[in-house]
Amino acid sequence: MTTLRTRIANTKLALAFSRWWSLTALFVSLAMLATAWSFQVFGGLNPCHLCLKQRDIYWIAVGVSAVCSVWALFTGAKGPPRVFSFVLFAVFATGTALAVFHAGVEWKWWPGPESCTAARGEISIDQMAAFLGGATTRGPQCDVAAWRMFGLSMAGYNAIASAILAILSLVASVRFRSPRRKKGHA
Repeated sequence: MTTLRTRIANTKLALAFSRWWSLTALFVSLAMLATAWSFQVFGGLNPCHLCLKQRDIYWIAVGVSAVCSVWALFTGAKGPPRVFSFVLFAVFATGTALAVFHAGVEWKWWPGPESCTAARGEISIDQMAAFLGGATTRGPQCDVAAWRMFGLSMAGYNAIASAILAILSLVASVRFRSPRRKKGHA
């Protein structure tokens, strides 16, 4: 009897989680974008090419989550269809892969895109004079971590956050059913 009640309580908790996951994913994605923007504006850490691609993932998640939440609200459904949560899983899994790639580029485990990898030389006086004369410069480099805490860069922390969001999205996409009572038992 206790086992059945525990299973029912766990199922209700899982149903509540899957019903509210799209709204939670929306707010978490917006918080991640706000955090990145804060590092840029207040911390002076301009994003590289791969950083901007990671932000694109969160913008996609915001779009999917918003559509999912609005759909559930206006249809009167008990929650969004599982497919939305699975799409969020795919989006966040892509974000995880991109963040791991970026972190690997920063650690020099593999080469990054040529469009955002730092040159391996020092700046000469001629290059400095050209810059002062109005020459264009390259933006922040993908293979140089602008900030680290406890050995992890922002890309590393983003990989962890995206992986957690992907796992939670996958859990939310699973259909939970109430356990059936056996005949003859109260």
